[in-house]
Amino acid sequence: MKLKPFRLERYFAQYEFTAPYLLCCSDCESLSVGDLLRLEQNAHEELSSLWLGYTESLGSPELRAQIASLYPNISPGQILVHAGAEEAIFNFMNVVLSAGDQIIVHSPYYQSLGEVARSIGADVTEWPGNPDRGWELDLQFLVENVTDRTRVVVVNVPHNPTGYLPDPRFMQELSALSDKRGFLVFSDEVYRGLEYDPADRLPSFAEINERGISLGVMSKTYGLAGLRIGWVATRNKELFDALAAFKDYTTICNSAPSEYLATLALRHRNPIVERNLGIIRGNLGLLASFFARHRDLFEWHEPKAGPIAFPRYLGASVEQFCAELVRQSGVLLLPGTLYGQGYDCFRIGFGRNNLAECLPRLEQFLENGR
Repeated sequence: MKLKPFRLERYFAQYEFTAPYLLCCSDCESLSVGDLLRLEQNAHEELSSLWLGYTESLGSPELRAQIASLYPNISPGQILVHAGAEEAIFNFMNVVLSAGDQIIVHSPYYQSLGEVARSIGADVTEWPGNPDRGWELDLQFLVENVTDRTRVVVVNVPHNPTGYLPDPRFMQELSALSDKRGFLVFSDEVYRGLEYDPADRLPSFAEINERGISLGVMSKTYGLAGLRIGWVATRNKELFDALAAFKDYTTICNSAPSEYLATLALRHRNPIVERNLGIIRGNLGLLASFFARHRDLFEWHEPKAGPIAFPRYLGASVEQFCAELVRQSGVLLLPGTLYGQGYDCFRIGFGRNNLAECLPRLEQFLENGR
């Protein structure tokens, strides 16, 4: 297996801890350990007395129960906890794919959703969202591109980086096609819970179909990336057992303090998520005004969910624009070319409290003639 450099992560490695104004972050405003411990009266004492031995490979029973409560039709025994979402993606691809298989991936996409499959020798077909229709996916494309070699279809809903969210009919039709053609559906749902209208929230694909596997993480919706806790949910016991066995070769088990804090956060998830949605909604108003003032430079489509969007840059080079912006103003945006060639867009993040500080610096950069 030969993996290519992770373009997005290498870009962040260059700037994330040096650029003073991060305007492209994909997570929500985080919390401190103290913030979490204040959520329950005895939490500080419980954490202090936590035993730091090995933990259960599948995840602690308490954490798996809290995660399962996010899914009405999933039991704790159908939850497998990982060290973040990245491990879950890596393990899934290695378990289900072989050289010569086909995988169809909703694009633009987080690089590992396609690159790990390529490294195994699978053929990756990109399933592009339509930017002129709010990055909508066309199911007819899938019908025409599924073959007898198609092992997996990857969807990402709500979508990174566009904020696209399909309707329930789309998911039902995808499920029916999965049953008809026999492929698995890997559903990246790390932004589930951040729908601006709760009525838009979709059922998890793992609940819809036993051929589905749903990915979740503490990093995005809850803003707790430092815990490095992710999970998969599936009703497919054969797949679950294979993933659990493969994890013995990666992390074996998870961090005990991280599992405790993740469990604590999920017990109090409603106020955490409402806080994050409040930040997002306030920032969306600022962004709408900003992009209305700069229609000559940007094409803005408000997303339906999540703390990120993918506006189009109408200038000559989005890479040059982002490079000059961070060099001259210290404001970091993510050029769309990191998701693949041909994207004249950039990722902007608005799940943190720093947007009101960053936007004036971006505006000043524009007024200075870039």
